[in-house]
Amino acid sequence: MTASARRPSLSRQVVLLAVGIAVLTALLAGALAFGLTRASADDAARSTLSRIADAASERADFGTSTARASQNRAVRTLGAVGIESASVGRHGAVVSTSPLAAAALTPARQEVLLAGRTVSAVDVLGGTAVLVEGRPTAAGGIVLVQRRSDATADADRLVRRVLLALALATLVAVPVSVTVARRLSRPLRRTAAAAHALAAGRRDVRVPVEGPEEVAEVASALNSLTGSLTRSEARQREFLLSVSHDLRTPLTGISGYAESLATGVVPAEDTARVGEVVLSEAGRLERLVGDLLDLARLGADRPSLAPQPTDLVVLGREIESVWSRRCAAVGVPFSFVASVAHAPTVTDPTRVRQLLDGLLENALRVTPAGLPVVVEVRREDGPGADVDVLEVRDGGPGLTDDDLEVAFEPSVLHQRYRGLRPVGTGLGLAIVARLAQLLGGTVEAGHAPEGGARFTLRLPHRATD
Repeated sequence: MTASARRPSLSRQVVLLAVGIAVLTALLAGALAFGLTRASADDAARSTLSRIADAASERADFGTSTARASQNRAVRTLGAVGIESASVGRHGAVVSTSPLAAAALTPARQEVLLAGRTVSAVDVLGGTAVLVEGRPTAAGGIVLVQRRSDATADADRLVRRVLLALALATLVAVPVSVTVARRLSRPLRRTAAAAHALAAGRRDVRVPVEGPEEVAEVASALNSLTGSLTRSEARQREFLLSVSHDLRTPLTGISGYAESLATGVVPAEDTARVGEVVLSEAGRLERLVGDLLDLARLGADRPSLAPQPTDLVVLGREIESVWSRRCAAVGVPFSFVASVAHAPTVTDPTRVRQLLDGLLENALRVTPAGLPVVVEVRREDGPGADVDVLEVRDGGPGLTDDDLEVAFEPSVLHQRYRGLRPVGTGLGLAIVARLAQLLGGTVEAGHAPEGGARFTLRLPHRATD
């Protein structure tokens, strides 16, 4: 069973969620409607029966007949309009229009009425819930009885209609939720299909940005990813073409001179010169292969790193002792600037030296005689902690603003300036960027006050014990 088969689809989840919400809403609304409507109906029915009982009591005490005759006449009048009632006289005689009313006029209630107090109750008589209202009269008392089902019949019909409406709403929620779920999942399915096509190697994949904001954002992100992959692969192709060209050039020279030596075309007196050319081309080839290996190692999951207590000012002095002689040999003045006496931190000095040597190789290659190369060490205040800064500047031709954006991408500057200025393998700055990342810092390119390029390495300051 595949992972996709085990997972429920979004459409199904949306449908189940919508139906569940509809059912739960219907149950809660039905329960509230039933409870509130029945309570309101009970209160209204008891209030109405109470008013009728008051009116019947007044009717029983009104007229020219005797009190007992007036009371009996009131009972008969109530029976004529469908209200069950019973009366009790001062001597205990009971007159009733129905057995239910007679049963409601219990001896206890007779005593209450004969004592001149009212009766208001809900009772169950013969398994039937009834409302009971009793009032004292001049002749004794009168009791009115109404079945609760009769009193709340209209309310019960209203509740049934509400429940029916909620049930219909629940049924309608099913097709509506299915439609909404399909509409919601359609762009996601389209985006998923586009992602699979992208993984299969297609780069012309585009999906319409539609649907809810979150879904549209996913589609937009996929389109951006497609564009980024297209540009990245184009740069990789350019990089491979550049490396292939740079590999082929020394190999062609080596092969040509080796063939000349093998066939005896080269005179004996030129053998040493040809050997020097072959050796020079082999060294160039070795440097390019070494840079490729360094770039591959730095791109590995776990490149080696050996942090230890390091004074960056001392490291700078070591660099000065080596590079000042190399620069002087070609007429380029070298200077080391330290804005602090000491810059102790914990880092990998070998990797830092490798990074700075790479930057200095580039600087010395492009800097004309008489113009400076500068290495500076300083400390800056960062947003959360101090930052150690090492900077390499030169007086060479420098970089344009467009160059700064792609300075650390493999072979981009190499392609731009091949034939215009001295260039290396095209991988040096890419290696510098990887080394900075490995050290936990950042490196950026800029314009130097000396007129050339500026490369600034910022490392997080880590206090030594």
